[in-house]
Amino acid sequence: MKSTAHRWLRACVALIVMTPFAAQAEGQVVEQVKTYAISGTTAPELYASIGERGPKAGIGRAIADTNFKLTWQRNYVPQGDTCTLVSAKPKLIITYTLPKPAGRLPGGLKQRWDVFYEGVRRHELVHGQMIKDMVATIERTTIGLSVPGDPNCKKIRQEMIKPLSEASLAQRQQSSDFDRVELNDGGNVHRLILSFVNGQ
Repeated sequence: MKSTAHRWLRACVALIVMTPFAAQAEGQVVEQVKTYAISGTTAPELYASIGERGPKAGIGRAIADTNFKLTWQRNYVPQGDTCTLVSAKPKLIITYTLPKPAGRLPGGLKQRWDVFYEGVRRHELVHGQMIKDMVATIERTTIGLSVPGDPNCKKIRQEMIKPLSEASLAQRQQSSDFDRVELNDGGNVHRLILSFVNGQ
């Protein structure tokens, strides 16, 4: 049966992730969390509050949202008539926006919330890994790239557009495909929501 929860799922990409890490040793990856308050004394009320207050996503609202900012420190080295990208250090900042009940939940409801939250958190760990894999792909396909006839290291920047675009598009498609499976009827996140809201 098509539930309200299911319609919200189709309208958005639900993004929730784990507790933030500290930055990695070289400061290359930073994960940070923001929360928005939801209210309710029952599971349907809490989920309705998510639908009212969650981050905007297309025509609807998401359970949560993830954004990332990726910048690079690149070292281009001219060698005679050729320019080579000899190193590239990424700085990846991932920001997650998650729901958080504003008040203390009664015991039974808290247990249901914890199961729901943990399930969706695990779902989002996959999205986080996809982003990190994208960065690794960019490193692998660009570091060491050499362009002849480019003593001023200008052409190489244009040559890098293709691998950068390909990595980004692949990550988006992979993420979309994953959500399609997880959010569809019978998918993991769909079942989590039905279980939380309806006690199924």
